[in-house]
Amino acid sequence: MALSFEEKTRIDLAATFRIIAHLGMHEAVANHFSAAVSPDGKDFLLNPKWKHFSRLRASDLLLLNADDAANAERDNVDATAWAIHGQIHQRLPEVRVVLHLHPVYTTSIACLAHPHIPPIDQNTARYFNRVAIDTLYGGMADSVEEGARLADLLAGKRRLLMGNHGVMVTGQTIGETFDDIWTLERACQILVTAWSTGRPLKVLSDDVAEKTAQDWEKISDFSRQHFEEMKHLMIEADPSLVD
Repeated sequence: MALSFEEKTRIDLAATFRIIAHLGMHEAVANHFSAAVSPDGKDFLLNPKWKHFSRLRASDLLLLNADDAANAERDNVDATAWAIHGQIHQRLPEVRVVLHLHPVYTTSIACLAHPHIPPIDQNTARYFNRVAIDTLYGGMADSVEEGARLADLLAGKRRLLMGNHGVMVTGQTIGETFDDIWTLERACQILVTAWSTGRPLKVLSDDVAEKTAQDWEKISDFSRQHFEEMKHLMIEADPSLVD
């Protein structure tokens, strides 16, 4: 029997948590991913509070509605997750997937006095003029007002480099969004490594960087297949993921 859209989304999102844990990009039992399952984007799946990514199964994911303020009082809903993901899914119906992480290299770039990702290779060029920057970190993002502020910063952008905090990547499909945040962390790893040599960077011209970014945008099928391959590995390692 064919899976419903919600069932398939549950499996894909659960696989994403497992992949991120497998790659060591998670942070303890923090960080959150969500995916919309209704046409208006307001019904969305979210990971439960303080459960390790490596143990998440499809059935563990919470189904929430962005308009239901009572979700803020639920014991299994993290306050920061509700503030950020709830506001994004309420205010930006075009956003179907939201991944928020504190990966080491991307967060390192976010902690610079002037966070930026100069295009020095294909990976960094993917983000040329395509990342919003937040420099107003004020503590844990656990209020509706802070979630709304972050949602506003994403208008017209798919990625948000969160100063002194981490990163948020949004997208239309789980596969594309996973590959995006994976490549962003790889890009920042390359950048930090290059900077660590103490030698001058050879930065690509604006024309070449823009062309490269546009070329990336033409191969969303590559991103989806990267995810499908990684999902297969996770299910093969632990079939209970789909339960």
